[in-house]
Amino acid sequence: MKMIDTKAMLVSVVIEPNDDGFLASVPGIQGAFGEGETVEEAIFNCADVVKIIAAYRAERKESLPFDTVSFTPNTRFTVALPIGVA
Repeated sequence: MKMIDTKAMLVSVVIEPNDDGFLASVPGIQGAFGEGETVEEAIFNCADVVKIIAAYRAERKESLPFDTVSFTPNTRFTVALPIGVA
């Protein structure tokens, strides 16, 4: 996704180990979770689910309990990413 001239939600993601790898979930959005063999895969799968839920809720004229940020060429923000190291 190109982050210029677009909007995004800033959400907190909870990461937990599970039987097959990891589970990523977003508290406050029912059904917003994703699984993966790695933390990164679980986060990306969860992000895809959040996008689907947001689109569905937008069609129904419902909002989600999160702020959106508009990105412009001058927008700066900090993100903490889990990066696996050997």
